[in-house]
Amino acid sequence: MSETSGNDQPTKRIAAIDLGTNSFHAVLVDIYPDGSFRTVDKLKEMVILAEKGLENRLSREAMDRGVEALKRIKFLCDSHKVENILAFATSAIREAENGGDFIHEVGEQVGIKVRAISGKMEAEMIGLAIRHSIVLGEEMVLMVDIGGGSVEFIIGNNKEFIYYNSLKLGVARMAANFVESDPIKKKEIQKLQKHFEEELSEVAELARKHKVKTIIGSSGTMENIGAMVAGRNSITANRTLNALEFDTADFNSLYDEFIQLNKKHRLKEKALEEKRVDIINPGMVLLKFLVDEFRIGNIRISEGALREGMILNYIRKEKDQLNLDLVANFQDPRRRSVYELLRKCNWLEAHSRHVSNFALQLFDEFKEELKLKESDRELLEYASLMHDIGYYISYRKHHKHALYLIRNSDLLGFKEDEINIMANVARYHRRSVPAKRHKRYKQLNKKLRKRVKKLSALLRVADGLDRSHYQNVQKLEIKNKAEVITLIITTHSDPELEIWGCLRKAKLLEKLTGKKLKIFAVFEGSSI
Repeated sequence: MSETSGNDQPTKRIAAIDLGTNSFHAVLVDIYPDGSFRTVDKLKEMVILAEKGLENRLSREAMDRGVEALKRIKFLCDSHKVENILAFATSAIREAENGGDFIHEVGEQVGIKVRAISGKMEAEMIGLAIRHSIVLGEEMVLMVDIGGGSVEFIIGNNKEFIYYNSLKLGVARMAANFVESDPIKKKEIQKLQKHFEEELSEVAELARKHKVKTIIGSSGTMENIGAMVAGRNSITANRTLNALEFDTADFNSLYDEFIQLNKKHRLKEKALEEKRVDIINPGMVLLKFLVDEFRIGNIRISEGALREGMILNYIRKEKDQLNLDLVANFQDPRRRSVYELLRKCNWLEAHSRHVSNFALQLFDEFKEELKLKESDRELLEYASLMHDIGYYISYRKHHKHALYLIRNSDLLGFKEDEINIMANVARYHRRSVPAKRHKRYKQLNKKLRKRVKKLSALLRVADGLDRSHYQNVQKLEIKNKAEVITLIITTHSDPELEIWGCLRKAKLLEKLTGKKLKIFAVFEGSSI
């Protein structure tokens, strides 16, 4: 029953290292023949290059911390047999007069070739990463990556970037130059706002011209702000912040409370990393300035940042040398990441597509009756496509393995609630129906449990219609009457197995609709 995709073996293993102002981040990935990549390992090392604010020189102590951190990262890369290491230095090293000395030492002592990239290149690669991680439409959005030394601003949509640049407005730099009090004083906030107004005139003009209403933030400062907002508003963000979305009223509420806190009280914020306690306020003020100045309506978070952009840029440039076939990629991050997971799990493509088509046909028929939203249709489609990926682990309990794989595969572009819905719907395609005694289902709130129950009812029937896995049912007609649901199936061979498979999985749909389900088969022109 195995249907392999031919894309399950990686072409190359590489590492991308972002040498930032506060920390060095490394991600190790496998690149696959279709141009997709999967994370193998990650490592984050705190170095604090700007311990006394961003000055012209890196201190000897900071350089030593950086070298030691890169030695640990190099050891990790060697242990995983990484073939190529990309290492990009950003503002702190780029601006230091002895940054070249540091890069030379790293080459000599660690064996990693570090490249100090321009701020504009850094911004472009961050834009690529965000576009890879988040669903963008035709609307122009403002992408913002708040770092320690610099902030990258990108204005663009799913097709183009009309502006991308790096400005020296990072939180460590701003904290050193403008903040002396704790808690921050009103006059310090006003000085920061005035500075932002002067530095961001070009960004502001373009944002107004293109009617930008959405900010997408990436990297630590924005992720911490997003996590704090989520915690205050009961938004699910325990496993991933990617695609987290909230309106500016939620941020303003956080800002008004948070900006008054001193260090002691900031340390009590669970979602705030301790290393950001002393430098977070300039980031809060910057986001508040952007929200007010540009009249932003909502804010989204992307976990894709410079490291992912480095990988995407490498794949784009080396695709011919690596003999990659990028045709299979989708522009939409959601569909692309689902299909990447399907291919890596050697999915049962013919069966899964067949079941998905039936599930969507059932959705369209019962959408109003079950009070489903159009957004549920997309989640049902993906859950149907992924429902059997648990075979990748083993046949036994493959429905539970599917739940695990979907929840833990870093699907891009989806909110955590959406991932949980798809994972649970896939889990309930066979065996027992949703029940509160099941841990993962019980963890969902009441509204999500209702959606899972309705969508899994449709998937169970659809899966039963291809019980043989040989696409015996060629056509499905649905007659939905007051008391009876009649399915008329056209098959190319004996239909008994499909009828049996469908009826034994129909009880949940019958319960939700209060109707009895019956099946009639048409085979070679005869009604059965």
